[in-house]
Amino acid sequence: MRLISRLASAAAAFSPTMAEAQTTDPQGSGPIVAALGWLQGTLLGNVATAVAVMAVAAVGFMMLTGRMNWRFGATVVIGIFILFGAGTIVAGIQSAAGG
Repeated sequence: MRLISRLASAAAAFSPTMAEAQTTDPQGSGPIVAALGWLQGTLLGNVATAVAVMAVAAVGFMMLTGRMNWRFGATVVIGIFILFGAGTIVAGIQSAAGG
């Protein structure tokens, strides 16, 4: 019983509390926010789509010819899903956290 109470108190001490998100950008961060927005648009726009299509095509071709293991090919595909789904993943985490 003593072990259970210690585990419960440790879990309560290390459990995350609801974080307050910043609703506005800090003063003077306009150029930085604009640059990061441009970078995000570039990385998730047509350039990223073209690179992802070429990566999937290359992985598929190498798998068909037997030159790549299946685990690495699956890692490439999962990485592409995470890259393009990052916004949705973050929105889901924020809604689960109550933000």
